[in-house]
Amino acid sequence: MKEVLFWIGAIGAIGGAAAVVALRNPFYSVLALIAHLVSIAGLFLILQAEFIAAAQVVVYAGAVMVLYVFVAAYVGGIEEPKLDAIPGQRPLAFLVGAAIFIELSIAIVASGLLALDSGGPEVALGFGSPAGVGKLMLERFLIAFEAASLLLLIAAIGAVVLAERRRRDESDAEEALG
Repeated sequence: MKEVLFWIGAIGAIGGAAAVVALRNPFYSVLALIAHLVSIAGLFLILQAEFIAAAQVVVYAGAVMVLYVFVAAYVGGIEEPKLDAIPGQRPLAFLVGAAIFIELSIAIVASGLLALDSGGPEVALGFGSPAGVGKLMLERFLIAFEAASLLLLIAAIGAVVLAERRRRDESDAEEALG
């Protein structure tokens, strides 16, 4: 049963991540990211890390995604990017994407082959507990955690400022014409 749930979660996570990149509408991209994060939470549940799964849903799929939805709704319609702004951009993008895919495939297959005869990782008893996560977050990963939260705040403020500037420029252009 765990194998089936793993594959469902893995397909959901990969599909959600691919949809985030492939969808052109920012609002739908945020919804795909929510589906991705919920799938990741399901994978944490398979690892018996219930607290991390709950935090994933409450903090990321809940609070952070509400912020993203607010910013996407406030910014509004975004013009389509020009894909041919740089000559030869499409073939170069294809080559870089293929190179990254091949590199990741080699790394995954190699690490899988090395783990064939092993019994799997040794997981401590308190793995994924609130005390274990709190200790890691407040000791080892405090600066990374605070930097990520500051980066999200700066990105949201920047999006709001840029949207307001664009709306002001559009209203100025309408006043000049009318």
